[in-house]
Amino acid sequence: MSNYKVTVLGAGLAGCEAALWLAGKGVQVELYEQKPAHFSPAHKSEGFAELICSNSLKAERLDSASGLLKEEMRRMGSQLLNAAEVARVAAGGALAVDRDTFSAEVTRMVEAAPNITVHRERVEHIDESTPILVATGPLTDGALADEIGRLTGDERLHFYDAVAPIVTAESLDYEKVFAASRYDRGEADYLNCPFNKAEYEAFINELVNAEGAIVHDFDVYEGCMPIEKLAKRGLDAPRFGPMKPVGLVDPNTGHRPWACVQLRRENSKGTMFNLVGFQTNLKFGEQKRVFSMIPGLENAQFVRYGVMHRNSFLNSPKLLNNDFSFRNKNNLFFAGQITGVEGYMESAASGIMAGINAVRRAQGKEPFTLSDVTMIGALSDYISDESVKNFQPMGANFGVLPAIEPKIKDKKERYAAMAQRALASLEESMKTL
Repeated sequence: MSNYKVTVLGAGLAGCEAALWLAGKGVQVELYEQKPAHFSPAHKSEGFAELICSNSLKAERLDSASGLLKEEMRRMGSQLLNAAEVARVAAGGALAVDRDTFSAEVTRMVEAAPNITVHRERVEHIDESTPILVATGPLTDGALADEIGRLTGDERLHFYDAVAPIVTAESLDYEKVFAASRYDRGEADYLNCPFNKAEYEAFINELVNAEGAIVHDFDVYEGCMPIEKLAKRGLDAPRFGPMKPVGLVDPNTGHRPWACVQLRRENSKGTMFNLVGFQTNLKFGEQKRVFSMIPGLENAQFVRYGVMHRNSFLNSPKLLNNDFSFRNKNNLFFAGQITGVEGYMESAASGIMAGINAVRRAQGKEPFTLSDVTMIGALSDYISDESVKNFQPMGANFGVLPAIEPKIKDKKERYAAMAQRALASLEESMKTL
């Protein structure tokens, strides 16, 4: 395929996955990345595939939606999952990474690939004369955002995303915090901060009355809802969400806590932990004051406070086909969160699909698509489904897959059967590549 060239805009997860897949097939890739000339409000590192929100790539079990998605990606030749193995940190049944190590490894892989030419510069115009894959992410701004608006007729939507705080391990009170994974699933890789009823209610009261950093004209949160917004939905909302205590026993009491905050390793050395599910829009001083009420975090040292940033995505059902090509524009493809797939691995998977189809378009071949019984195929169909009227980003979940017949009552068995069906279908589809 050395006679074919594809331009990729953006060296995030989707762009890097696409570039590496294409380069591995002999395609010449021109990869453009705006850092370090320009940083978005959320990006800090010069490295590729920078993780902004969580450092977790979610569950690995095949009977989980995220586990199935990753297995499909492995079988399709994902390179980012190889990088994730290099950067892996302990996280029970989940695949979590040291974000700096992960970014460094992806950057190394891309820069070492003989068929990829990296350009560290901003792009303001989309040249459709040859296949071009736009994977500039949900923080696309400036002239390129205006260019996309022109191409799409300004069919863009917006939502706000949030980032969780990080604390140092040495500043935690280990007489209160205990190590455990829910239901003893996997190793005891999470630290848990248990609340009794009085502590929880006092914490929620301060949380809902704390001062936020920004007031926006519209109030739509997808994927990472701020913890304070969730708390305003009702006293028990966090306790049935990210602060759920189920599957945990406080060794100090021998009982399940009333509520619990989990801390997950942020790096491979275990010197930092992030507050799971605690993305927030509170002012930094308010974060310090309120989150220090969490048992075990009274003297916590915050190495990063939570921040909010705007994410943008296309109204993809009106604009994209399920091969991630732009309708009525032969050489234009999109991938990543800008398409409305929600999540790190979902974005990377879309990069594989868009990369495959960009070069197939150049070769004059029919698009490569997957059945909706696969997780990647179902997500591809969702973002291109013209019947969807109120489009919102979607991550991997078994709800997007068609039901399996005959129905299996046990959920775990049902999901396992759906996973096996998906992988069998994927293997058949892969024979056509």
